[in-house]
Amino acid sequence: MKISELRKLYDAEPFRPFLIHMADGRKIPVKHREFMALSPSGRTAYVYQLNDDSDVIDVALVTALELRKSLSNGKKGK
Repeated sequence: MKISELRKLYDAEPFRPFLIHMADGRKIPVKHREFMALSPSGRTAYVYQLNDDSDVIDVALVTALELRKSLSNGKKGK
């Protein structure tokens, strides 16, 4: 995947949560723009979660990006 596709979702106004699908089958949620950092070269992205876990992503290994309505815990509010 090209970094331009990832930057398009990263820079979107308003920001919408999305999933990053990786070649190894992982799905990494990006809940908000502040939870992701892109390297200056565009080869690497860092994604942080609410519990302080993080993922280092080789952008070349991203297979798809999926927009989500919500990336909460899966429960819908009443």
